[in-house]
Amino acid sequence: MAETGVIEAETGERARPRRSVVRRMAVLVGVLVVLFGPPWWVLVAGAGWPGPVVAGGSVVFGAAMMTFPFLMVAGHGRRGSDRAARVGDTVLGVIWVLFTWSVLGGLVDLVVGRPRVVAVGVALVAAVLLGWGHYEAMRVPRVKRLEVRLPRLGSGLDGTKVVVLADTHYGPIDRARWSAKVTEAVNALDADVVVHAGDIADGNPVERREQSAPLGAVRARLARVYVTGNHEYGSQAQAWLDRMAELGWEALHNRHVVVERGGATLVLAGVDDVVAEHSGLAGHRADLGGALAGADPAHPVLLVAHQPKYVPQAAAAGVDLQISGHTHGGQIWPFNFLVRVDQPVVHGLSRHGDRTQLYTSRGAGFWGPPFRVFAPSEITLLTLRSGA
Repeated sequence: MAETGVIEAETGERARPRRSVVRRMAVLVGVLVVLFGPPWWVLVAGAGWPGPVVAGGSVVFGAAMMTFPFLMVAGHGRRGSDRAARVGDTVLGVIWVLFTWSVLGGLVDLVVGRPRVVAVGVALVAAVLLGWGHYEAMRVPRVKRLEVRLPRLGSGLDGTKVVVLADTHYGPIDRARWSAKVTEAVNALDADVVVHAGDIADGNPVERREQSAPLGAVRARLARVYVTGNHEYGSQAQAWLDRMAELGWEALHNRHVVVERGGATLVLAGVDDVVAEHSGLAGHRADLGGALAGADPAHPVLLVAHQPKYVPQAAAAGVDLQISGHTHGGQIWPFNFLVRVDQPVVHGLSRHGDRTQLYTSRGAGFWGPPFRVFAPSEITLLTLRSGA
């Protein structure tokens, strides 16, 4: 009986991993079918094309669906291949746009009953949006200008210019020249403070050394500060802190620096990203108490925290202004609605409580798919104003 019990226990232990694998595979297949199915139906199978067209289109969609997960694993796995990532990310962007507009096109077809017209319309809209979206993703970001009034800011710092960079995401597409042009655009703004709000790269500092090098030429009269984003915790966060320090930036790893002018003082504080505590890296977690330790509570605080959803902690601590990124403004519409489920704000300036304001940047770069649709990139110039 004892031996039987042992055999049964061992069999159960082996069965549980198998069931887990089966469940994961079922979920993966389900996601792929949902994502690729509507475009295949609207553009190919349900449009009433001749048989050879349907067969050829089905082969294309089937091949894309079957290779897509392997490309993503090869591109973004532990030994990521930049070439596989470029192809997989592009497929992801294309199929997301096709999925969105195929669903909308399918609804239109229910009303008009013209499947071929709808198929051509969906294909044209998707092609235009993908072409425009790629241009928007690869261009040097536009400058967004905004005044932010901080009642506790002393008059000596009135007019302080804070330039915000976020989500540069140096990655599989070599954008070293783009990075140099971004630095030129930042320097043209004659900043007092430059903030990089995290997600500097997808990849480690050695792989992205050339792309990150132009950050060393960024100029600011008072300070250049940087905090980690969630993507750093998938690609050597501490090494990125060290790299930014090497480039002359103040790495606000749960700490603060103080800037002064004309008798007025501003505390620039930063915290690790909220995912840091699950990274397994010793000393990495979002620690606002540690970041503000020793700061005079009478002085206004500008906090840099990668994700907007950290703002409740900032408001509870009486922070005057939090600067964040992370959302990309949704990057590809209508993903902004899904981002809003996880974050309190998708982009722009918002108020949280009596004192705290939050500025959420759409970011300068992009993650994954090299497209931005209805979510333009930005470099932000915040001009701080004192007084009520």
